[in-house]
Amino acid sequence: MASSYLAPQRGWSNVQQHGFGLSRPEGFPIQNSLPVYHQQSGSLPLYGKNTVKSTSKRQRSLGDKVKRTIYICDIDQQVTEEQLATVFQECGRVVDCRVCGDPNSAMKFAFIEFLEEAAVKMALTRNGIVLGTYPLRVLPSKTAIVPVNNQYLPRTEVERELCGRTVYAANIDKKVDRTDVQAFFETLCGPVSKIRLLGDYHHPTRIAFVEFTNAESARAALNCSGAMLGSTPVRVSPSKTPVRPDPRHDDTPVPRRSSA
Repeated sequence: MASSYLAPQRGWSNVQQHGFGLSRPEGFPIQNSLPVYHQQSGSLPLYGKNTVKSTSKRQRSLGDKVKRTIYICDIDQQVTEEQLATVFQECGRVVDCRVCGDPNSAMKFAFIEFLEEAAVKMALTRNGIVLGTYPLRVLPSKTAIVPVNNQYLPRTEVERELCGRTVYAANIDKKVDRTDVQAFFETLCGPVSKIRLLGDYHHPTRIAFVEFTNAESARAALNCSGAMLGSTPVRVSPSKTPVRPDPRHDDTPVPRRSSA
């Protein structure tokens, strides 16, 4: 069994729903040159006086993570994240495993990050191995997996249940407000119980944590990745953190208008 891996993250849908255009771009938007933090502080991290030096260090670290990550496609829908991690842990210690799904495809894809770069070379030799019904395609990854700040992980069973009803949305247009984000997810997925929209003047887009009244709506929200929210395609993944009470934020959703 792999020593450590995180909850699955879904892929991109290419269907059209309720007027929101969904598209499937090239690659997988896990992490790019803009730092993405899966946490709920008052704003996105600010750049300090050592911006150039810290950015360069961050990019080198990202490059190292990419070199230690593989991309796997043609995964049978019945194959679980645990099964996939177990197969590749024989190549080296698995740091993270993310299985992604497209509801319009019969197969899934995944990213696995190893502790050592040498494990990637061994994993690539497993290209074509059959797991489930289909042979896997194993390739070097061009992206790294988003890190998670451990202090924001769920601490109790109640918080773990809340995480099951919460999604993390990134790449949100700055012109979009809380009401727009709520309307977007309620139209496509179902009632929202909490919503926290975060951002600052230093980043071109914003992030949000959206808690639904039930887990089914949260699962439906994962299929909204790629939908245009404002002028940018929103990226949706399972949240690793619950929306905890914070006096700096009003997370209460806007009352729904009556249909009268």
